Amino acid sequence: MNEAMDNEGKLRVAIDIGGTFTDGVATMEPAGRIWVAKSPTTPADPGQAVSTVLEDLLQQVDGSLGKGTAQLEEVVHGTTLITNTLIERKGAKTALVTTKGMKDVLDIGREWRYDIYDLDIELPRPLIDGERRVEVDARVDAQGDELEPLKEEELDVLIEALAKLDADSIAVSLLHSYTNTDHEKRIEERLKDALPGKAVSLSSDLAREIKEFERTSTVAANAYVKPIVAEYLDELDNRIARTKPGTPLRVMVSSGGFCSAKTGAASPILLLESGPAAGVLSAMNTARQIGVDHVLAFDMGGTTAKACVAVGGEPPVTHSFECARVERFKRGSGLPILIPSIELIEIGAGGGSIAHCNRLGLLNVGPESSGSVPGPACYGRGGTDVTVTDADLLLGYLSKENFLGGTMRLDLEASKKAVADLASELGVEPIDATWGICNVVNENMASAARIHIAENGHDPRDFTMIATGGAGPVHAVEVARKLRIPRVLIPIAAGAGSCLGMLAAPPRIDRAWSSPQRLADVDWKQVTDNLEALRKDAEGELLAAGADDIEWSVGAEMRYEGQGAEISVSVPFAAIHGKPGATLLGAFEAEYEKLYGRLVPNAVAQVITWRLVGRSPSKAHNFEWGEDRAGSEPKPAAHRPIFLPLRKDYEEVAVYDRYSVAAGTTLQGPLILEEKESTIVVAVSADVTILEDLTVSVTIKEFE
Repeated sequence: MNEAMDNEGKLRVAIDIGGTFTDGVATMEPAGRIWVAKSPTTPADPGQAVSTVLEDLLQQVDGSLGKGTAQLEEVVHGTTLITNTLIERKGAKTALVTTKGMKDVLDIGREWRYDIYDLDIELPRPLIDGERRVEVDARVDAQGDELEPLKEEELDVLIEALAKLDADSIAVSLLHSYTNTDHEKRIEERLKDALPGKAVSLSSDLAREIKEFERTSTVAANAYVKPIVAEYLDELDNRIARTKPGTPLRVMVSSGGFCSAKTGAASPILLLESGPAAGVLSAMNTARQIGVDHVLAFDMGGTTAKACVAVGGEPPVTHSFECARVERFKRGSGLPILIPSIELIEIGAGGGSIAHCNRLGLLNVGPESSGSVPGPACYGRGGTDVTVTDADLLLGYLSKENFLGGTMRLDLEASKKAVADLASELGVEPIDATWGICNVVNENMASAARIHIAENGHDPRDFTMIATGGAGPVHAVEVARKLRIPRVLIPIAAGAGSCLGMLAAPPRIDRAWSSPQRLADVDWKQVTDNLEALRKDAEGELLAAGADDIEWSVGAEMRYEGQGAEISVSVPFAAIHGKPGATLLGAFEAEYEKLYGRLVPNAVAQVITWRLVGRSPSKAHNFEWGEDRAGSEPKPAAHRPIFLPLRKDYEEVAVYDRYSVAAGTTLQGPLILEEKESTIVVAVSADVTILEDLTVSVTIKEFE
């Protein structure tokens, strides 16, 4: 290790607030040395846990390199604040400004039921109630031509109505504003002048796309959380400044990059899936290092488990998804959001998810979570419900003395009592309830992942699973075995994988606008001019986020005329200057035939939405421990009985300190590998190899 090179590098810190723990990783670049910290999340004041983790990291770095040696260059942050605010409906007092005749669009939605057999179906309630919606008598058509001008007296009436509502945040979503933004911009100017201090969100800034319901839902969600996020980021910035003055704060966005805190505060809905997206980036970074092409990124934390299917080195990005679902796994039961996001599926519960007996007398796990307060019963903080973590402890997968590297002792007796109460309610033996909790969680995750992989046209056996999150390495091997995935990789510091993903993430920005037209009728000069204008606007934000070498690409959402679903294609930015109609058509037809098996004879191709993506190039980041975790002879630190699922009984296995096992070593499962951030459980026969970068590779040999 070249200490001088380390000292000449820059220190970057990533902090992710999860439902149970707040994780942090500091890295010294360019050497790639890392230090990791964890602290229970503080829901009442999330910034408190952030400060604790940041101070812990800086102390660790000072201890390794010498006090005052490291200069903090930036902090990259991901948070569940937006998601929690939307789920809990604890956002700002929000009003909506819309076109006359459109105020009920949030109630009407798509006029379809997500469960046609549920007679008592509960539909997602709009974030903005009907009495807090104000209409303006102005209109443009679908081509952007003004049909009814926005008069000054109409603006005066609007201001008066909004003043009476006394809203803290105002969403503006006018009909067809994706083609002509003038009316929304004029309303914003008047609102800022007449109602200073009110947060204003425009649909044309956030989602300049067709689909009036989804676009209005997106701007409503952004406005709903905007004052809260702005205050939170400002306070967090101040906390960081008190620790290290002048340190810039960056925020992770759902699309797999990061932006400046200023951009995040202006468009907080872009941060909605920041933590899970970062977990995928961590998995993809490991895949690049090792040369894996078919990846199932599996991230299981304290509250949820999510997965992403990635083929070809880049995770897929979707531009429409849902949040705050009424029914967790039912599409259509949530609030639609039009933002770019790494395509994730929620496949199951997390470590803190509560097990219970449902009304049919059957075992269910989740969706309710114990969170960090009071936490699982074994945390000894007042929780009495049995959780997945309690089951993992009773099955021998977790150590009561060595949890979080020994900094937290687990209460085994509390877990036993909680499981006994549940077992009594279910009418089964405690061991059956205990294994049932773990098996239900694993089976649910495997089933959801299997369907998702099949929907993307792949075979699970062709994939490698890469596990991150505090609970991910505990459950990954068993989930992979159920999927018949032969290999599982657990990267360095997997328990803080989201933070590693943030440190590997590039600065990124996405822009879009809808202009439905036949491909043959596209005005390429207009397209080029619009893209150049969008690029100029986005470039400033990327530079503010620290980007130096920016790659630009152009995407198009295309379909055959008369169809309702689009297909995404992409070309380099330079190609758009050459009228790339034939290139786009070829890409569209190739993707269409891949998805549906054939083309539509004599059909006319349309472009619905244009997209612009600017980002720094993806590259593999090598991480290694900043403190001494050197490998040695592979001697077990202990032995303890664990439950082996294929033998349906406990058996004593070797327990290793993960970082006492040197690179190049191969061990035989069943076994346990413990580390400060997580625990790797291999409860079946397998080859467990420590790779050169200390990634653990588990090749499963026992599937039945």
